[in-house]
Amino acid sequence: MILIIDFGSQYNQLIARRVREAHVYCQIEPPSISFKKVAALRPEGIILSGGPSSIYDKGSPKVDKRIFTLGIPILGICYGMQYMISALGGTVKRAQKREYGFAPLMVKSRSALFRKVSRTTDCWMSHGDSIVKLPNGFKTTASTPNTAIAATANLRQKLFGLQFHPEVHHTPQGKAMLRSFLFDVCRCKRSWTMKNFAKESVAQIRNTAKDKNVVLGLSGGVDSSVTALLLHKAIGKNLTCIFVDNGLLRKDEALKLKSIFNKHLHINIRFVSAKQKFLKALTGVIDPEKKRKIIGKLFIQLFEAEAQKIKGVEFIAQGTLYPDVIESVSAFGGPTSVIKSHHNVGGLPKKMKLKLIEPLKYLFKDEVRVLGRELGLPDAMIWRQPFPGPGLAIRVIGAVTAKRLKLLREVDAVLLDEIRKNGYYKRLWQSFAVLLPLKTVGVMGDQRTYECIAAIRAVTSKDAMTADWAKLPHKLLGQISNRIINEVDGINRVVYDISSKPPGTIEWE
Repeated sequence: MILIIDFGSQYNQLIARRVREAHVYCQIEPPSISFKKVAALRPEGIILSGGPSSIYDKGSPKVDKRIFTLGIPILGICYGMQYMISALGGTVKRAQKREYGFAPLMVKSRSALFRKVSRTTDCWMSHGDSIVKLPNGFKTTASTPNTAIAATANLRQKLFGLQFHPEVHHTPQGKAMLRSFLFDVCRCKRSWTMKNFAKESVAQIRNTAKDKNVVLGLSGGVDSSVTALLLHKAIGKNLTCIFVDNGLLRKDEALKLKSIFNKHLHINIRFVSAKQKFLKALTGVIDPEKKRKIIGKLFIQLFEAEAQKIKGVEFIAQGTLYPDVIESVSAFGGPTSVIKSHHNVGGLPKKMKLKLIEPLKYLFKDEVRVLGRELGLPDAMIWRQPFPGPGLAIRVIGAVTAKRLKLLREVDAVLLDEIRKNGYYKRLWQSFAVLLPLKTVGVMGDQRTYECIAAIRAVTSKDAMTADWAKLPHKLLGQISNRIINEVDGINRVVYDISSKPPGTIEWE
């Protein structure tokens, strides 16, 4: 395994992805991790991530310097490189000229990390500090026009530093550099597969839960469904899934999900109908964070009430994924700010007194889909597009009412029908409709109309950490707009969202 020390970089998840794409397991830990724990983990190598801090700032993150005495390979990236050089006696100062974006990299030594890299290649820089003096034993291995020491190495101690970011796609040969570190330097084996993960995860769940009962909130999405299958394989009848119909689902979705659950997931499932309770709780609420918190709180209350009917429950399972954790709170104590809260992140009421099982917590969505296929989940569930826990409540912008929910359901049904018919459903990360709290003047049948606006959102993404708006054909967009306006009474205008993430988020609220 590879240990990644998180210094707060926005690219940390990409480092993990690159390592896992090479079929090597990695684990992310905060810089506060103890030296004893690092040694106990026995990693084949350590990667020190980038971060927003300057090494000379008061309170800048630092990891125990004794990791450099372990005799295992260490790769520092950007801030991680600067920390390593500073900790070992080198000097880091504010650069005379900051470097952001593409830069031509001139490789001086094609050993170790650059063995399979061209002499000249592009790299992605993002730094305002530079190394001006290297510690004893280190040599410069690459430079750019603005950064004399763009890469360094101490081959004897197997210590390496890259001032640029090899993990981003803007560094074309970055994967080759990282793979040289993993396989040529660290001598890792390609053993990280979803088949192995499933086997180990089932064993861990069985060892944790033993003969105690576990409850799981089932939503119908691939995350909770895969979690359910893992738990079922581990503890069988000791798992009970609870499906809460909050009335915020898409058209006929509750019925479809119930049918799929009964047909494919031969698991104990309890269905709770609570449409009116959620609608009442959301009356007059406009702020999206309040919506999320109200829905989350009520879900917990209903879930708790149902769970209390089951004897001997000691654990609750969740299908939390890694991007959920990163986006909701600072991952591992880093400086990331809260964008929006997620319904399955942030803890449970203490009075529930249940211990948490989150077997997918450090997986990305594409890994979960591969795992689902490994476990025998049907394609219809594996490729179900992500759907937010708060449901349509955060796609009805403004006040949530039964009438507005019905209107959005009809719009969404038309959209998804066209997306599927035209072969785009699996090609998109998400495609959905949003109902705006605005009305516009239109003309239909020679009559003036004053009706609502529907916004269409379709994005492509790998893991939801970043996303790009989908370049759907104009003809398809025209078909979608035409059908919505003609078939959905109450909509007279359709707009298409062409915002990427960042700066926007995928969901509007």
